[in-house]
Amino acid sequence: MNRIDSLFAQKKEKILTIYFTAGFPKLQDTRRILLALQQAGADMVEIGIPFSDPLADGPVIQQSSKQALDNGMSLRLLFEQLHDIRKEVHLPLILFGYLNVVLQFGLERFFEKCAETGIDGLILPDLPLDEFKQDMEPLCKSTGIHFSFLITPETSDARIRQLDEASSGFLYVVSSSSTTGKKKDLTSLQPYFQRIEAMQLKNPFLVGFGIHDHESFLQACRHSRGAVIGSAYIRTLQQAADIEQATKDFVQQILSGNRVHAAP
Repeated sequence: MNRIDSLFAQKKEKILTIYFTAGFPKLQDTRRILLALQQAGADMVEIGIPFSDPLADGPVIQQSSKQALDNGMSLRLLFEQLHDIRKEVHLPLILFGYLNVVLQFGLERFFEKCAETGIDGLILPDLPLDEFKQDMEPLCKSTGIHFSFLITPETSDARIRQLDEASSGFLYVVSSSSTTGKKKDLTSLQPYFQRIEAMQLKNPFLVGFGIHDHESFLQACRHSRGAVIGSAYIRTLQQAADIEQATKDFVQQILSGNRVHAAP
């Protein structure tokens, strides 16, 4: 069974998914961060593929992508770093990136590497639905890799049902039409989340964009199965003297609300 399906079957609420950019802050940190997130208690991880024009991402993730690219990160190197990762990491792993990078790598070769590595899911925010159905859906089905589409408050009900039908694993509910990293008061979005909840979609859904602390995490989880946090964790990595301890403190704060004082 796909690890994403296993996770949703076993955990019914407050699923914590953490995003980080591969090759950031240092080129060889990918495996170290994955192990730290697993040890800290994250439920699932999105690994960002650095790209020079990340349209859906705000300044924090954009900067991390630039630094990762400056460090020398590439999709080829990422797959090398993830070789044998399944000997140590059992969390569901999702690659989050942009279509151009995948096409440059080669579509069939990309899916072969994902399957070899043990990738469970894909998110490509700039991939049109028609192109997905024509080119990627057959590869997803043959490899057992899930694909999640994004929806926003402006997405019509009819479009939501189309994207839900094409998605597998879960549907990614974006909290606003802005880019990542902008802190939001999610209270005003409860009618939006209730609307999605009432549609009784095929897939469970996670909320992303603007989730940054314990309170916003709980607000997002009120009507969803969980939430995705990216920019807030990238900021933590930017300031971390010890990635393992900083990750442990960050996840603890998100899950429990207990703030951890930084070591002097």
